[in-house]
Amino acid sequence: MYPYQYDPRFQNLFPPGGGGQGFPPPPPGGGGQGFPPQGGAQPPSSPPPAFTPTPKLGSGGPSLYAVDPGAISGCLYRYTYIWPRNGRPYWFYPTFVGRRSVAGYRWTGSFWVYAGVDVNQIREFQCV
Repeated sequence: MYPYQYDPRFQNLFPPGGGGQGFPPPPPGGGGQGFPPQGGAQPPSSPPPAFTPTPKLGSGGPSLYAVDPGAISGCLYRYTYIWPRNGRPYWFYPTFVGRRSVAGYRWTGSFWVYAGVDVNQIREFQCV
């Protein structure tokens, strides 16, 4: 099993007390290792697939529309490739979908870390 840990760099994605946005609170322990997040959701026991999916938007340019949380909820507990509006794409394993946010585990290249993202920051996603 691959280790996972809370990464404080993603802490600003979680407003205090959930902020009414549907975020689960950050894991307890002040950044310690070995926590089970609320609901007991665990990271995958293996790395994500070795391939990189191809985006379907074609041009790779920005989308005018936000990602629908209902659409990404079909990716719960599945390996999901995220193309953010800004930044590098990454593998994600969603365990929670709120009205405006998604939380789960992000692959660092070596292990899974608990993280969250606002759905407005996702340009495209694909689950496998």
